[in-house]
Amino acid sequence: MKTRLLLLVVLLAGFAPVRADVLVLVHGFLGSERSWLESGVIDVLNRNGHRLAGVYSPAHRSFGFRPFAQVKRNAVYTLNLPSTAPVGLQADWLNTFLLDVHKRHPDEPITLVGHSAGGVVARMALVRHRPPGVVRLISIAAPHHGTWRAYQALDAVDTDGMFGPFKRWEVKRRLGGQLYYTLKASRGVLFDLTPPRPGNMLFWLNAQQHPDIEYVSIIRSGTLFMPGDRFVPPFSQDMRRLRPVGQDSLAYLSPQGHLLSPQDGQVIANLLRELPKAEKAGTEKRATRADMRQEH
Repeated sequence: MKTRLLLLVVLLAGFAPVRADVLVLVHGFLGSERSWLESGVIDVLNRNGHRLAGVYSPAHRSFGFRPFAQVKRNAVYTLNLPSTAPVGLQADWLNTFLLDVHKRHPDEPITLVGHSAGGVVARMALVRHRPPGVVRLISIAAPHHGTWRAYQALDAVDTDGMFGPFKRWEVKRRLGGQLYYTLKASRGVLFDLTPPRPGNMLFWLNAQQHPDIEYVSIIRSGTLFMPGDRFVPPFSQDMRRLRPVGQDSLAYLSPQGHLLSPQDGQVIANLLRELPKAEKAGTEKRATRADMRQEH
């Protein structure tokens, strides 16, 4: 069975040697590169041999890159994407950064890790641009099949009509003016994160051919004593339900909430040790299917 408890991964893989990989961490909606630092993910990755090399941001000069350290192996890069912009625009920025990462590490495989909406942005970049060097996408609590919370947010800032001023006053009172105007400016990305239906972004994206790489879903499932993810339902986080990638993708259960935690850093490091075995098996399966198609 492909779905496993992450606790077993953490316990059993904790002392395996680290493989040379470049990690690019993609934050979610209203996040930033600090999401990975403040959650403790960066510290745990550093203890596992993955060092932070720099951050990419549209606001920085020199290809948007600000270096932190010279890292030859197991470099980690974080990003500052315009997270209130539509998914397609964020994916274009991500692709630009990935091209530069590949130039810096032309002989090392790149693993994308996307949290929440960042997982969808990463998948859009893979589908639209096919960035070189990327061999894997690990998504954490990502709404690959949308979330009703996007509808809820869109409805909250829809203040047209006769009673619009009263609704706007009430929503601003409950949310605060700053969050209200932030959500209002985020309508493009919020619409992109609504569940797939003809005419919207996820309906299009989920029907596209995806690159032949490794796909791994970390699913916030909750337990009898923990509520799990309050923003994205577990079924929406599962890339195995995507027709273009489902047969070869992997899924792991994580009994946490939606936000990042230090455990995610350990899980990412351990997955990089475990996945070469699954990658080899997946390559063999894809080769078998290709042979079968040629015979027919």
